[in-house]
Amino acid sequence: MKSKVLKLVTLLSVFMLIMSCGSDKKEESKTGDSKEVKKYVIGSDTAFAPFEFKKDGKYEGIDIDIVNEIAKVEGFEVEWRHMDFSAIIGAVQSGQLDGAIAGMTINDERRKAVDFSEAYYDSGIVGIVKADNDTIKSPEDFKDKRFAVKKGTTGAEYAQSVKEKYNVKITIFEDTSTMIQSVINGQADVAFDDYPVIAYAITQQNPTQLRIATERLNTAQFGFAVKKGANQELLQKFNDGLKKLKDSGKYDEILEKYTGKAVK
Repeated sequence: MKSKVLKLVTLLSVFMLIMSCGSDKKEESKTGDSKEVKKYVIGSDTAFAPFEFKKDGKYEGIDIDIVNEIAKVEGFEVEWRHMDFSAIIGAVQSGQLDGAIAGMTINDERRKAVDFSEAYYDSGIVGIVKADNDTIKSPEDFKDKRFAVKKGTTGAEYAQSVKEKYNVKITIFEDTSTMIQSVINGQADVAFDDYPVIAYAITQQNPTQLRIATERLNTAQFGFAVKKGANQELLQKFNDGLKKLKDSGKYDEILEKYTGKAVK
C-alpha cells in the first residue's frame, strides 16, 4: 500500500514539475515576444553631403546620424537602403521602404504622396559660382545664364520657376558633385542647392575655386517621410525621438559634427 502511495506521489510530483516547466516556457515566450525589436527599412540618398555621403566605404551624415540616434532612444533597428534621390518617393509609395530621409523638402506636391514628420532641419537654396566670377551676386544677374541643378531637388524646382523670367538654360545632373564640377569646369555659370550642402562642398572640396553668390533664395524645411496613411507608428517614433535628441543636446551635437555650428 505504501509502495502504491509513494508511486502516486512521485507521479503527481513529476506531473506538477512538467506543468511548471511548461508554464515557465510560456512565460519566457511571452517575455521574448514583448522584447522583440522592430526593424524598419529606411531609404536615403547616395550623395547629398553633409546629410548623407559615403566615407571609407560607409554612409554617414546628418540624416544618417539622426535616424540612428532616434532608433536607439525609441528602441528599433534600421536597415538602410541608399538610392538615387529621384527614386525614393516611389520606393516609399510601393512599400519597398518603410520610411525615407534624404534632405527632402516638405512641400504640397510631395504631401500628396507621403506623410511627413515634423521638420528636422530648416534650410534654403543658394547659388554657387566660380570664385573669380564677380558678375553674379543676386537673382537680377541671372539673365541669359547657364544653370546647373540636381534632378528632383528644390534647386531644380527653383530653376524651372525662373527659367522664362531670366531666359536661362538649365542642365540637370544626377548628383551634387557632378553638378558642382560643371561650374568649376565652366560648363555652367551658377549651380543651385540647399545652403548646408553648398557650404559643406566648398569647405571640404573646393575652398578656393567656388563661392556662394546669393542670399538664400527661399526657405525650406526637411522632413522624414512615410507612405501616405501608412507606417504612422514609425512616424510618431521619429517625432518623439527627434524631440528627445533636441532636449538632450544630441541634435545640436550632430549638426556641429558636420556643419561646425548648430544651425536649426
